Amino acid sequence: MGPYKSGISAGSSSSSSSSCAGKQSEIDGLLSGAGYKVRSSDLRQVAHRLERLETVMVNAPAEISQLASEAVHYNPSDLASWVDSMLSELNQPVPMSSDLSDLPYIDGFVAPALHQTVLSEGWTEQNTHEQQQLTVVTAVEEDSAIRLVHLLMTCAESVQRGELGLAGSLIEEMRGLLTSVNTECGIGKVAGYFIDALSRRLFSPLAVCAGSSLESDILYHHFYEACPYLKFAHFTANQAILEAFDGHDCVHVVDFSLMHGLQWPALIQALALRPGGPPLLRLTGIGPPSPDGRDSLREIGLRLAELARSVNVRFAFRGVAASRLDDVKPWMLQVGPREAVAVNSIMQLHRLLGSDSSRVSPIDSVLGWIRSLNPKIVTVVEQEANHNQPEFLDRFTEALYYYSTMFDSLEACSLQLEKSVAEMYMQREICNVVCCEGSARVERHEPLAKWRARLNGAGFRPLHLGSNAFKQASILLTLFSAAGYCVEENEGCLTLGWHSRPLIAASAWQAVSDTSAPFGRIKDNLL
Repeated sequence: MGPYKSGISAGSSSSSSSSCAGKQSEIDGLLSGAGYKVRSSDLRQVAHRLERLETVMVNAPAEISQLASEAVHYNPSDLASWVDSMLSELNQPVPMSSDLSDLPYIDGFVAPALHQTVLSEGWTEQNTHEQQQLTVVTAVEEDSAIRLVHLLMTCAESVQRGELGLAGSLIEEMRGLLTSVNTECGIGKVAGYFIDALSRRLFSPLAVCAGSSLESDILYHHFYEACPYLKFAHFTANQAILEAFDGHDCVHVVDFSLMHGLQWPALIQALALRPGGPPLLRLTGIGPPSPDGRDSLREIGLRLAELARSVNVRFAFRGVAASRLDDVKPWMLQVGPREAVAVNSIMQLHRLLGSDSSRVSPIDSVLGWIRSLNPKIVTVVEQEANHNQPEFLDRFTEALYYYSTMFDSLEACSLQLEKSVAEMYMQREICNVVCCEGSARVERHEPLAKWRARLNGAGFRPLHLGSNAFKQASILLTLFSAAGYCVEENEGCLTLGWHSRPLIAASAWQAVSDTSAPFGRIKDNLL
């Protein structure tokens, strides 16, 4: 509770005093009618007492815990006596009464902090007891949550300085604090994942955070179902690709991460309804080799081919198995000279940002051969985060706040299974950001501003995602009951976020025909 400032200026006339006295009398009557044995002139004193009580509750949780179970609780309709009794139980001095007739009124309302304390008529002593217990638990949990965040930052700073012994002891302290907070949601859940990631970094540096490609597919699918981020990415990219293909009879999509092929049924159906008839659609899907010897890419292609056949779209599929995106070469894609090409990257380019001084940077290499394809459009969707900073503490701090918001948004999901598995999807990202270094750290997210600069420098110009893409994204959000999701336009790009924080950004690009661009000189080395 802060200080209460009067909105009444000095030198009020007697008529103003009379008016104020009349208003106080009116409020006295309202309080009395509601069963509250307190005068309006006493309200500020009660507020100060409550402020003292709140301070004691935060700073002395042990005494409060005892009080919640043993204290005799008085009828709260007598507010002043009730607060005095609480302070007495805690052996705190009770403030002396004073003339507080200058309590300010703003548009007929008393101070909000006190308004929140007024207890309704008919409130029983049992209700009071439960309310006090809840207040005590909340105060203790909030204090533990604040300490957890502080210890997380201190531990990350210790890791950066190489003080691993101190970092280990802080991890043990944080594990103890987790018993005082709710680990099913909020900061308790997020802190648990970051504590686990720090522990892995210290004690199991060789432990692999990522599982098999099959596990990754399963997690990806549940993350897709639990929240709108991947749906937003797919719908926005598809709308841009559909518009870029307008007027072309032979089109070719190169997908940097086919996964389950979830993105493409919607595009196939949209092309089937295109005025003048659908084009010939070729899809090249890139994905990791199957560990069990199955050709999972081909299986996905067969399912998509069956769908295309059912809606009369001529369709051809090619799967390219590659453990790393920079292992792919343009000749593997078999792009025809008459084809309108779209290159689609959903949360993949950031994996190429790790540098290797012994050869061309992976991101430069891939952007170079993308440009050599002369695509009609390149759709890029990336996390709107900055997890590629060289200083460990900086990226740890950014990751902590970013994933706190992500987990907060995930609480809106009503599908418990999908929500639980989606949390595992994000847990793997956290583990990679915090635990891994060098080539093992692939979750190197960067914000939209950095991608703009990088793509402009690589010989691409931005394409404006039009109003149709914005409408598609807005309609998509109506499928989710949570009001916290928001789509915003950002200089021709679209972002999806939770409340005021953008969490994912979609942009579209086109290769610039300029042989003097830097990648024109190294193209031959990439083939």
